[in-house]
Amino acid sequence: MSNGRTLVFSALALALVQIGFLSWMIAGRAAVLRNGQEVLLKVEPVDPRDLLRGDYVYLSYDISRIPVKLIADIPAGKQTNDEGRITVRLKKDADGYWRAASAWLAKPTSPADAGEVDIVGHIAAGWTLSGDATIAPDYGIERFYLPEGEGLAIERDMRVRPFGIRAAVSKDGVPQIKALMDGDQMLFEEPLY
Repeated sequence: MSNGRTLVFSALALALVQIGFLSWMIAGRAAVLRNGQEVLLKVEPVDPRDLLRGDYVYLSYDISRIPVKLIADIPAGKQTNDEGRITVRLKKDADGYWRAASAWLAKPTSPADAGEVDIVGHIAAGWTLSGDATIAPDYGIERFYLPEGEGLAIERDMRVRPFGIRAAVSKDGVPQIKALMDGDQMLFEEPLY
């Protein structure tokens, strides 16, 4: 009898831990969408289809290619980077889109001013850190899934007129896509949950 109760309590405890972990993940994403600093990024399409998950648009941004000359903390004599994070400081341009103003391979040397946002990305090892080279960070917002049948039409439209995304960026630099924009018109909005 005691073993049966222990088994039931163990199963309940395991279920509560799993539910708690999933809730924590969902609430964290929703918190960024609800409370994060909103930025508008101009996008460039790549490929709209995933056989397992359906239509999507693979997104590339102006901030997907960071000129090495914007990186403020490259150690003297370092020719290539190690794998790790990059913090990119964004500023809003006159056209409403946010663009890279500076970047750091470590933590920024100063806090972001009003009208600036720090976004954190990941870079693979081996990018050249000299001259006019660029590096390509991954911010985790490079795919946007769409309703079935929408991907090809949107990709085609992206090639003839400007599209963007509205993203929310948390205080620690983590971005989440809020909406896919066709100029000033919102096409798809991500739900909080």
